[in-house]
Amino acid sequence: YTGSATRQLMNMLISVSCYIVLALSLNLVVGLLGELSLGHAGFMSVGLFSGCTVAVLLHDTLPVIICLPLSMIVGGLAAALVGFLVGLPALRLRGDYLAIVTLACGEIIKNVITNLDVDGTPLRGALGIDTSSIRMSPTELLPYAIVLVLVTMLVIMNFKRSKHGRAIMAIRDNRIAAEATGVNVTYYKLMVFVLASLFAGMAGVLYGYSLPTTEASLFDYNMSIEILVIVVLGGM
Repeated sequence: YTGSATRQLMNMLISVSCYIVLALSLNLVVGLLGELSLGHAGFMSVGLFSGCTVAVLLHDTLPVIICLPLSMIVGGLAAALVGFLVGLPALRLRGDYLAIVTLACGEIIKNVITNLDVDGTPLRGALGIDTSSIRMSPTELLPYAIVLVLVTMLVIMNFKRSKHGRAIMAIRDNRIAAEATGVNVTYYKLMVFVLASLFAGMAGVLYGYSLPTTEASLFDYNMSIEILVIVVLGGM
């Protein structure tokens, strides 16, 4: 805002904000729950494509200050729904098996979105989604990015300190002991997976607003592993 930052740095700040939210949300699954998930980029893509589609359709009727948060909520809820559907069967598995299933689900999501070409919407199949009509400069997006990061941090910190967070950490430390004391393991695992997907979807919408067009092929297993590396190496 003072003009001292270069354009490259301003562009990086939006990407950094998205990756902060992605890392914080994945840390719920990997750090708090102790399970390995390799499909986080898939949930980000669901949020991006659903939220940005809504934003493109509504940008002529609603001001940006309403349209952007609304599209984030829509994208987050769509990603949470997909996370719920994926989590129901996947979270019955553990360890390497869960990692393989989430990796496969991320690739399935990418391929499904790649084949979406719906008339009257900005979805163009393999060409991706056309977000040129809603694209915003990094300077305009930065306040929204800062708010999203702060909200994500506050929600996750409070969640960790709540009784739900303690139950989830109990599952991570000793699953059998947690079950013996009455903790509903499946319920809490699913809760974490859905919450992580919600924030990943919201980060995806923010990311979509910063680009003129986005292809589903960007959100492959390489991006999921990048986010995992941030969580693991940053945590260490």
